[in-house]
Amino acid sequence: MLAELFIVFLKIGCVSFGGGYAVIPIIQYEALSRGWMTQGDFQQAISLAGMAPGSIATNSATLIGYQTAGITGAIISTAGMVLPSLLLMIVLSAFILRLQNNKWLSASFYGLKPMITGLMVYAAIHFGYPNDGAILSWSFAGMLLIAGCSLYLLMRYKLHPFVIIAGAGAAGIILF
Repeated sequence: MLAELFIVFLKIGCVSFGGGYAVIPIIQYEALSRGWMTQGDFQQAISLAGMAPGSIATNSATLIGYQTAGITGAIISTAGMVLPSLLLMIVLSAFILRLQNNKWLSASFYGLKPMITGLMVYAAIHFGYPNDGAILSWSFAGMLLIAGCSLYLLMRYKLHPFVIIAGAGAAGIILF
């Protein structure tokens, strides 16, 4: 089990370009298809991982590893997730000054932006949609109300994101 956790999160770590939210669909596929979590457990883990400091991908790997194999699983999953980025940064740091003006590299990064945006939109839609498919439910309406109010307060009053997150969490506790 530990080797499987390490290999799965090592593979995900190798393709986690664009930030944690972009790889949530990949993590979801792996966790659900291997029977490590149910859909509801996964959504709760992602919610918790998003509220904790750090990358949501690393936090979710830690939570999935912990639920699957305890403390050792959490450590192994986290190591698998961060190892590719760590090694890549060590290697690329020697060449970064030479590569910063390379037009092929700039074009490659520019081309990845739509793909990363699409993965993030997919994750937002997929996790915002209720499990039972009932769009006309009080819980879904409450979620939309909290999201709408949060967006309004963020855009109109330019509140700090921490205040928005804390307020949305408090509203979720009150409504649900």
